[in-house]
Amino acid sequence: MTFIWPELLWLLLILPALVLAYWFMLRRRKKVAIQYAGLATVRDAMRGSQIRRHVPPLLLLLAIALMLVAVARPAAVLTLPSDHKTMILAVDVSGSMRATDVAPSRFSAALTAVRTFVEQQPRNTRVGIVSFAGAASLIQPPTSNREDLLDALGRMQLQRGTAVGSGILVSLKAIFPDVRFNLNSSDPREVEPRHGSAARALGADVAKEPTEDFRPVPPGSYGSAAIILLTDGQTTTGPDPVEASRMAAERGVRVFTIGIGTAAGEVLTGDGWAMHVRLDEAPLKEIAELTKGQYFYAGTATDLAKVYKTLSSRLTLERRESEVSALFAAGAALLAVLSAALSMLWFNRIL
Repeated sequence: MTFIWPELLWLLLILPALVLAYWFMLRRRKKVAIQYAGLATVRDAMRGSQIRRHVPPLLLLLAIALMLVAVARPAAVLTLPSDHKTMILAVDVSGSMRATDVAPSRFSAALTAVRTFVEQQPRNTRVGIVSFAGAASLIQPPTSNREDLLDALGRMQLQRGTAVGSGILVSLKAIFPDVRFNLNSSDPREVEPRHGSAARALGADVAKEPTEDFRPVPPGSYGSAAIILLTDGQTTTGPDPVEASRMAAERGVRVFTIGIGTAAGEVLTGDGWAMHVRLDEAPLKEIAELTKGQYFYAGTATDLAKVYKTLSSRLTLERRESEVSALFAAGAALLAVLSAALSMLWFNRIL
């Protein structure tokens, strides 16, 4: 537990002073009782359980202690239901996903893990799927229909190129349909000079970014949606993924990145060509950091399954630090009322 105003905890030093004052009051009362021992009312007051007589003052002391702690504004990490209602799964379908450094292959392991993740999501969570290679496309808009999601995963096919930035931007547009960007430039905010059908054929969203009415929000502050990006991290075309993630951060959307593959990688061969593919973790870590998400490494199919299980749990029940001073204040009020009630009952000799 932490405190927003920890310097006010010095007020707790009042408690020993109150205990000392109570002790002096009891001694004074005892002297008075001895001096007027012949009075029946005083003798009756001295009867009964000594422990029971101290219960109301003890409860009052605890109430004061809780109130003083509440003044210091305590905060605790609580596990609460997440606000996330929409998950966008962005899956790399580039040729490098054919690599077998993650058995049976990066692509097969990814599809298996994503299917399990989809099946484990609560029915009130909408899931969308984006596939990206040289270009990105929303192959399944956010839906709670698990059958449609699984069918969309079955239609995925490997393609050429890797545009991680495009995958982030198309995922962001699935959450905010009004967002605009340029997929034909390294900087997705640049104005695209082409217009009309030519621009649409290239997959560009032609407009200036940001729009006049757009106001950036703190990174990670949008609690209704999140993006889960799975890739080997090697961008070969399209917008800069870090710049794309800045646009997501400005809208408060967190991007959880999953790096699949190994640092050593593998050499893929084809008809007269060879290509070394390896996991590039640096941009994925930067994307997660910028958007207040988290980076996960998946070097094996088992690791990948554990990552998605962790994400499923985290996005359903999330640990957050919340101020709990109201709980302490409520507890103090309850103890104070109980102390007063017991005092009245004892005073009227009901106890």
